[in-house]
Amino acid sequence: MIDASLIVGISATVVSFVVGYTIAKLPRLGDASSDSSNNQSSPNEGTDKVFSDMGGEYKMVLVVRNDLKMGKGKIAAQCGHAAVGAFESGLRNTPASIRKWQSSGQAKIALKVESEVALMEIYRSAKANKLNCCMIRDAGRTQIEPNTKTVLAVGPAPVVAVDSVTGHLKLL
Repeated sequence: MIDASLIVGISATVVSFVVGYTIAKLPRLGDASSDSSNNQSSPNEGTDKVFSDMGGEYKMVLVVRNDLKMGKGKIAAQCGHAAVGAFESGLRNTPASIRKWQSSGQAKIALKVESEVALMEIYRSAKANKLNCCMIRDAGRTQIEPNTKTVLAVGPAPVVAVDSVTGHLKLL
């Protein structure tokens, strides 16, 4: 029997490879070849500056609702959506954190909560700490009711910052 954490790990590795490969083909942020006419400020504009003093390793945490009793494949798919969503929002809002995460192994950790209330507490705490987040809501085509919150990705960000919000949670 295959363990859920193995499926999540394999799925996250595949997603990381695809995202990394795709990003390698895109122009780097700040390159002379990138469009400099886009001067929109992001909601987390100062976050990279705050995190730059933290140094160390970076990671992303995937917080999964265990109370939904999703199948292993469903968990893997939802975690994949969350990882890609957090990566994409991080590119826009915290590009320095994304680069540091990419150069430090792209760690992804799957954790669990037992309710939507607990998931929302983590989300609010992460937002209050200016951490990059991506909340996944299921479309409701298979196992879960439409619009159900299933997985929250937190990061990529310094391990210390992510652990301040998720350090008390258990591994999935």
